[in-house]
Parts: sequence; C-alpha cells; structure tokens
Amino acid sequence: MKLKIDRRWRKDTYTIGILYVNGVRFCETVEDKDRGLSSSWTDAAIKIAKIFGETAIPTGTYKIVMSYSSKFKNKSWAKKYGGQTPELVNVNGFSGVRIHPGNNAADSLGCILPGNNKVKGGVINSQKVYYELMDKYLMPAWSRKEEITITIK
Repeated sequence: MKLKIDRRWRKDTYTIGILYVNGVRFCETVEDKDRGLSSSWTDAAIKIAKIFGETAIPTGTYKIVMSYSSKFKNKSWAKKYGGQTPELVNVNGFSGVRIHPGNNAADSLGCILPGNNKVKGGVINSQKVYYELMDKYLMPAWSRKEEITITIK
C-alpha cells in the first residue's frame, strides 16, 4: 500500500497537505511547519534546522509499521486498536513519528494528523477520518503483511 502526502499550503506555523491512498485522494492533513528538510540530509543537518515540536518531518519515502504507543494507549481512538498506531520508521532527525487524530499543528509534534481542512490552519473530523483510514486501509494491509509506505512531497 502506498500513501502520499502532497504538501500544498506551507504557512508560518503549520502545513496543510493532501493524503492519497494508492493514488486516490483520501483527506487533508495538518503538520508542523515545513522547514524544507529532506530525507537526504544527515541527522546533524536536520537537527540544526529543526525546532522541536514546530517542524514537519523531512520530505521522502518512509515505511509505516503498526506499533504500540505508550503515549497514546489510553486515548479512545487508540484503544480500538489495542494501542497500535501507524508509525513512520527511520525518519532522520525524528523519532516516534505517527499518524494520529488531532486538530492543528499544536497537536502534532512532528506527527501527521488526518482530517478535513475546513478551518484555517487545521483539520476537523480527525478522529472519524482516522478510523476510516485505519479500518479501510491500514489495518487490512497490515493484517495481510503488505508493505505500507508513505511518500511526503
């Protein structure tokens, strides 16, 4: 399964993108500010440009795994999946990058928040959209042991 985020609106404090699943538009996303980082950069270069909690992950392609999150395990939306959430692995200069519900960049800390971009600087219906993404696409692919990747442009 291939996910893709096309970052469209880069603002001073947030980034709005469009999430595609296997080439089909699925929803919008909100992330922290895109500071132009690339997966081709070294960890050292990323750490110089990165502002913790205020920087979107580098552009590039990443593998997604379902992993247990001790931070989110007690959230109602994570309990449904036994605390498992989609995690992007091997993101230079970042750790614990996940896809999870939230409304704006302040909820992100480098993570990707799916939803509907009906408000300036954020998304609505994030939990509903997250459930749909998980139930229709990610969990079935994971149970089939299908590789899941995400490309961020």
